[in-house]
Amino acid sequence: MSIAHTADPPADPPPGRAGGAGSAGRPGSPGAPSRRQARPPKAERRTWRRALRRDWQLYSLAVLPVAFFVVFRYLPMIGNVIAFRRYVPGGSLFGEKWVGLRYFRMFMGDPEFWHVFTNTLILGAVTLLFTFPLPIVLALLLNEVRSAKLKRFVQSVSYLPHFLSIVVVAGLITQLLSVNGAVNQGLRAVGHTPIPFLQQPEWFRTIYVSSEVWQGLGWGTILYLAALTTIDHQLYEQARIDGANRWRQTWHVTLPGIRPTMVTLLILNIGTFMAVGFEKILLLYNPLTYPTADVIPTYLYRVGVVSGSFSYGAAIGLFESVIGLILVVAANRISRRAVGSGLW
Repeated sequence: MSIAHTADPPADPPPGRAGGAGSAGRPGSPGAPSRRQARPPKAERRTWRRALRRDWQLYSLAVLPVAFFVVFRYLPMIGNVIAFRRYVPGGSLFGEKWVGLRYFRMFMGDPEFWHVFTNTLILGAVTLLFTFPLPIVLALLLNEVRSAKLKRFVQSVSYLPHFLSIVVVAGLITQLLSVNGAVNQGLRAVGHTPIPFLQQPEWFRTIYVSSEVWQGLGWGTILYLAALTTIDHQLYEQARIDGANRWRQTWHVTLPGIRPTMVTLLILNIGTFMAVGFEKILLLYNPLTYPTADVIPTYLYRVGVVSGSFSYGAAIGLFESVIGLILVVAANRISRRAVGSGLW
């Protein structure tokens, strides 16, 4: 009787030898994935034509705003050429004769211009000093309010003056501060003589800045309240664990969280530093308050539009725009070096 002998199974190859699972993971082996296949595919380069074809509905929403800025902001800049040319009403649209820097030398040597220039700097600085930080303070206070109804009520009351017309605001100020107005009637009630607020130069800056704060305080808090919602609440919890009170949390968490918004709005406000409220000043000032109320926009209106010196007025306006551009660039550069962020 013969016994059948079965062959022993082959031993498994050791790891790292040819064949088996060990060779499948080695580069270059038949079972190993190649490096070219392992890399993620490169993103397809999107050209502006492809992007426009894909998202043309979104781009179509920007047509009207872009057209508005082109027609009403950029095309009128061509008219600045009359600052260097002699313009006569009814003549050529771009002036009759090239005069170079004649009109710039005229207002550089005009003492009245430097008087209104100083008034513009003072009024713009005082306005910025009060209208920039106060919305931040109001936003921080509203952020601490826990009653939703009270918060909405304060927001509605503070937003309302922004929607009033400049003419309405000027009329309210005139009625309140006139000799027979409510303020002077209150002064009479306590035995004080009436004060002609709108006829005394020393009162004009106080009246103007107060009205600017009242009209823009609530509206200026909108962006700060939106920025406060982006702050991670875990940062406040960690600060409380470390023993920080509400003041410390505001200083070390809240203010750094809204710092980019603060810097951006500060740079934008500095850009409009020279362009103080022309309409409101024009409605409130009078010859008696010229020593403190007359600023570059109102002076430009009188000498450029009322007197018909359009080339002279264009030179003053171009000078004011250049000063504003320099202020914006300088503020942005200082901001990037000081706090590490800027408008661009």
